[in-house]
Amino acid sequence: MRDVLSDLDGWREQGEEIALATLVRVRGSAPRLPGARFCVTRSGRMAGSVSGGCVENDVYERAMQVLDSGQPVVASYGIADEMGFAVGLSCGGTIDVLIEPFVEEDVWNSIRRAVEQQRPAAVAIGLAPPALIGRKLALLEDARTLGAIDASLDEQIIAAARAAWRRGATEVLSLPWHGEKASVFIEVIPPPLRLFIVGATQIAIALCRMAKGLGFWVSIIDARGTYATRERFPEADAILLAEPGEVLGRAGLDAYSHVVILTHDPKFDIPALARALGSETGYIGVMGSRGTHGRRAVSLAREGFTEADLSRIRAPIGLDIGARSPEEIALAIFAEMVAVRRQRDGRALREKKGAIHGGA
Repeated sequence: MRDVLSDLDGWREQGEEIALATLVRVRGSAPRLPGARFCVTRSGRMAGSVSGGCVENDVYERAMQVLDSGQPVVASYGIADEMGFAVGLSCGGTIDVLIEPFVEEDVWNSIRRAVEQQRPAAVAIGLAPPALIGRKLALLEDARTLGAIDASLDEQIIAAARAAWRRGATEVLSLPWHGEKASVFIEVIPPPLRLFIVGATQIAIALCRMAKGLGFWVSIIDARGTYATRERFPEADAILLAEPGEVLGRAGLDAYSHVVILTHDPKFDIPALARALGSETGYIGVMGSRGTHGRRAVSLAREGFTEADLSRIRAPIGLDIGARSPEEIALAIFAEMVAVRRQRDGRALREKKGAIHGGA
């Protein structure tokens, strides 16, 4: 959703007529995950993607029909034929895409505000039967709800949305409804991923640039003002000249947080690691050799951290890709961050059995 918000805002201000396509279900292998969005205007402007280019041409044509009729539809796309003439996914999966006229309404505005304020939220959208397609219900961080799908279903949908929120999941819910099956897409919209880089090194510069390009909120932490400057880190969201342990202690680290420690100095490393280990941080990585990290582990054990706690630390940091330059090392670190978040092991895709974009 974040990918298309600015385009939608600009187009609305210009009076464009807009159709919004949302990827709501994936079976097998597909290039995008549920929740991906593609929006188009009557005048032919486009933003976002639901398939990485495989079916967007057909989605565009259907979007024009939806704008003509004013009625939302759910379109299904499967594998293309061998000659590639049919519309479909060459990767072999099947996807369902909700295409609807874009209407600025209370539910949309509440989700939009949550995204802008970096707050989590969840939205439920009716997919079937036709009477429910496009109806929306929002669940906000303060437990408020807005909108409705159906009075007889809303209580069950809210309960399912709360459960999905706890799991960080996106799913399609199936419920009995007047002798039919109601399908409801539930999307959990997490807060933005945050990256805290301890140590304003050359690797930090490359890592910051990479993370910003992928939508992270990035903070650079270093007590040395000579290195932690806006000139060296123009893309950073925050540059904090302070002791790393103090900053991380008040940062509200959570499962969407990533801590990368590049200082290679015990007086900074140990307090920073202690703060990260005492939180729900999703990724903790630290620069240094096995010997150096062994000494850190001894110090942390003396502070009461267990073997299970210490196993959360990625050290030596990064995936083994033969990295040498600061940019390559940053790439290896970022690849490991993604692998940990997606619960993957970082092996080559050609060695993986089953669907490329499926389970582990």
